[in-house]
Amino acid sequence: MASDPLALLVSCEHGGNQVPPEYAHLFASPEAQSLLESHRALDIGALPVAIDLAQRLSAPLLSWVVTRLLVEANRSLHAPDLFSSLTRDLPQSDRDAIIERYYLPHRTSVERFISVITRSGQRALHLAVHSCTDELNGNRREFELGLLFDPQRPFEVRVVEHITGWFAREHPEYRVVHNQPYLGTDDGLTSEFRKQFPDEVYAGIELECRQGHIGDTKTAMALSKAIAGSVQSFR
Repeated sequence: MASDPLALLVSCEHGGNQVPPEYAHLFASPEAQSLLESHRALDIGALPVAIDLAQRLSAPLLSWVVTRLLVEANRSLHAPDLFSSLTRDLPQSDRDAIIERYYLPHRTSVERFISVITRSGQRALHLAVHSCTDELNGNRREFELGLLFDPQRPFEVRVVEHITGWFAREHPEYRVVHNQPYLGTDDGLTSEFRKQFPDEVYAGIELECRQGHIGDTKTAMALSKAIAGSVQSFR
């Protein structure tokens, strides 16, 4: 398996805070408008990093820019937070329509790319780009990059150990942590795909970039360049 060619895919599930016109009325209040500008609506800074990373790696990018306040693209259908406080009380028929139009398309596109890669005899390395706030509930996040993965998946462990070791040698100024600020096995896109694709052919690594670091374009692009270098050396 280790000798099989490697194909890369970059995704960004929370790339924007767009509201489809037919649901604009749900976001008309000042409170909702304020939420739309916050981390609860999108992963601030994640999309520019994802775009730059995909370009540097010559990898396809599948991004989703509809706000997660409409429906959460990085949750499974059974997740309690699939819908936000603004949409969870809609009639079932409306929620079904949202899932059909603004949830399934992204997941289906990513799944198809992975399927094409694995059916062609290659291994798929899926990098899902996200961002996290600098602080949550009074706790400071003391890192620039979090790597979320499943410690029981040897392929993912090898990727993460390689990236971490590369940063330690080439860019020790970056603090890289494992399964922080969330567990890589938590409900999410990569976790769902692990159920469909065996470890031998699929590694899904979620990248959590701290927003305070990638809020500045120069530092964001520097981090993206470093991530790309670490991944290219794994290939």
